[in-house]
Amino acid sequence: MQRTSTTSTPLNEVQLMLLRLFSRPMTKSDTEAIRKMLLDYYETLLQQEVDKVMEGKGIVREDFDRLLNEDKRSR
Repeated sequence: MQRTSTTSTPLNEVQLMLLRLFSRPMTKSDTEAIRKMLLDYYETLLQQEVDKVMEGKGIVREDFDRLLNEDKRSR
């Protein structure tokens, strides 16, 4: 008989705080507002990371525009 191991990862401080904060009844609109807020937050972090990588590699918006136009011409 094969045994499967169930390893649980402890929750970090943010996860614990969110569980405590959200342990009360919420309306659907509350849930959607929180979801949107978290998505906006992570979108901002992602955009900052993309901007940092682009700057580090010397990539500018015009590079993307040029590549898009080249793709259209090759069809």
